[in-house]
Amino acid sequence: MKLTIIGCNAATPTTTGNPTAQVLEVNNQMVLIDCGEGTQTALRKNKIRFSRINHIFISHLHGDHFYGLIGLISTFSLLKREKDLHIFGPKGLKEIILLQLKLSKSWTNFKLLFHELESKASETILTHEKFLVQSIPLKHRVYTNGFLFKEQPKERKLLIHKALEYNIDKVYYKGIKKGKDVVLEDGTIIPNRELTEDPPKVKSYAFCSDTMYTESIVPIIQGATALYHESTFLEQHSELAKLTKHTTAVEAAYIAKKANVGLLILGHFSTRYPDYNMFKNEAISVFENTEIAKDERVFEF
Repeated sequence: MKLTIIGCNAATPTTTGNPTAQVLEVNNQMVLIDCGEGTQTALRKNKIRFSRINHIFISHLHGDHFYGLIGLISTFSLLKREKDLHIFGPKGLKEIILLQLKLSKSWTNFKLLFHELESKASETILTHEKFLVQSIPLKHRVYTNGFLFKEQPKERKLLIHKALEYNIDKVYYKGIKKGKDVVLEDGTIIPNRELTEDPPKVKSYAFCSDTMYTESIVPIIQGATALYHESTFLEQHSELAKLTKHTTAVEAAYIAKKANVGLLILGHFSTRYPDYNMFKNEAISVFENTEIAKDERVFEF
């Protein structure tokens, strides 16, 4: 997996940072997560090809998470896009986008396929041949979801020298990699474990957008390879975090620790703080393997 931070500021863009947007590459498939103002400009700056984005996931309907969407869609049209575009987000997103297209007489020449979310329980919202996406119900001032992206399980690795040793015909190789045993002509059964090795461990990435501290997400994201969790405030403003239904860096670290994730990435920083390293310094007291999001920063895991 490869994660590119397009924007990580809370609420408003600044001269040095954009509102929330990320691009995740999973097994050569690219998805856009949230689409704050200025996303398409930042995508160009990061040399990300628009044509590779076929799925967009919007966490909630606060402007700093989707105000860049209509502009991106319009640019797709100007670039003569033909492929379908799948957009996942809260109910109401379709109405907002279609009204803008209607009043500006800017209908797309490609299909916009909206998948509106309403459930307050976690559910699988996309099953792709390369990955799965599961919603993560969050607790914010409006209906909000995070998203868990998981690789599809890979095939087992064929031990070719073992297959040759037993003189197994190549026609059986595909089945072997899927976990099947082999029956030789004399009736001998060769267990699959003798012919294969375990595939690489399935990787997963949890994106937890705006939310107050809630341990209800821990079972959903348990063992994730990497977790992005909002950390709008430092501990000195913990009361403000509760009031606005956001999270502090330390609270995000506790979620990472309880979920036993591999890496915690902090983001959605309030611009009241002059140095975003302050967030990392607070979080590592609870969860050591913590990094901070930064525009144009790339994580590979």
